[in-house]
Amino acid sequence: MTRVLVTGGVRSGKSRHAVRLLGGTDTVTFVAPGRPADELDDPDWAARVDHHRAHRPAGWRTLESPDVASALRHAPGPVLIDCLGTWLTATVDDLGLWDAPADEARAAVDERTDALCAALTARDDVVLVTNEVGSGVVPPYRSGAVFRDLLGALNQFVAECCDEVHLVVCGRVLTL
Repeated sequence: MTRVLVTGGVRSGKSRHAVRLLGGTDTVTFVAPGRPADELDDPDWAARVDHHRAHRPAGWRTLESPDVASALRHAPGPVLIDCLGTWLTATVDDLGLWDAPADEARAAVDERTDALCAALTARDDVVLVTNEVGSGVVPPYRSGAVFRDLLGALNQFVAECCDEVHLVVCGRVLTL
């Protein structure tokens, strides 16, 4: 196994594919980099988290932390990170960047992205899941445009650190 970035649209089968890539491995660390579902008042998000938990092998260790770089440096065995979109949201929230000028937001996220990529390239056996947001409509709100632009740049940086990029569309996988 190498470093693989799995991307695609919402409900495209990205997470299922990522789990399958590591399916024969008993000692995977699953990193959930967003805010824990029990901290949010969002029943739809909680249901989605429960669905993903139910479809992972029972023996996998789950780590809920936005500190993905540290998780990559310290996790034993293979790592699955799902997903970079929730990591980015947590990062932008943590740094208070939703209303920041675009250049300032990009510089702050790039700093954390550099740390993530340094930790990523120092190891093998990593699968990362991200959202493909560049093929959709232009977001009507500034926060959506900020997220789309930052995630597009993040995906490009991480893809450069990976050996393979898999695009999942309608449950079908294309290796880019």
